[in-house]
Amino acid sequence: MSADLRRRLGRAHAGHGRKAVERVTVPLWVHVIKDGALGAPDTAVRDQVAALNAAYGGKIGGVDTGFRFELKGITHTVNPQWFRDPVGYEQPMKRKLRTGGSETLNLYLAQLSQLVLGYATYPYWYKDEPQLDGVVIDWRSMPGGPLVNFNRGYTAVHEIGHWFGLLHTFENGCDAPGDFVDDTPPEAEPSSGCPGRRDSCPAPGDDPIHNFMDYGYDRCMSEFTAGQAARMLEMWTTYRQPRT
Repeated sequence: MSADLRRRLGRAHAGHGRKAVERVTVPLWVHVIKDGALGAPDTAVRDQVAALNAAYGGKIGGVDTGFRFELKGITHTVNPQWFRDPVGYEQPMKRKLRTGGSETLNLYLAQLSQLVLGYATYPYWYKDEPQLDGVVIDWRSMPGGPLVNFNRGYTAVHEIGHWFGLLHTFENGCDAPGDFVDDTPPEAEPSSGCPGRRDSCPAPGDDPIHNFMDYGYDRCMSEFTAGQAARMLEMWTTYRQPRT
């Protein structure tokens, strides 16, 4: 991360929690890419939306971030190339399918490798490349999908966290400024599997191994923090909220 970006996204965005939760409803378009019959069914899409609203609403653990997702529509595209290589075909895929403005979340469902289950654009990228804005996830990571340990829909929760402006909890390891959020203790490296208690950095606080922005198995993820919620809201207000 550049020094300029560090200045722009510094502790002013970290936040210390809020007295009241501000509700923000995010319009959501889901683009199902298929290779013949292979790909996500619409039932999984609706289960995924429910998982997003539960995670961001604090129903699983952690705080209610105030963000909710309203499904506006589902598109269906049969394209084996896009399905098998959404990274390589990102530009034509998104330029063809993306809808809405900076406030609209476009979620693309295709098939990636098990080493990369999803990727997202950051809100401060929107101004320069609006047509590439959005989140891509492996359809097999959706609720009930075939990816063992990653089939509760939390890959989408994690990647959408990036879309809102969150960094990994292990960003910068034990070094300041970490992930720019005050109430996520630093951790030296990402967690894997479903670890027990861990404290990998000298700074106070156990590693946030249950945070959605770490790398644990889905069954081990359960929370966002008040600081993360505050950062997401400020990023939303700065970069995504429609101007009137």
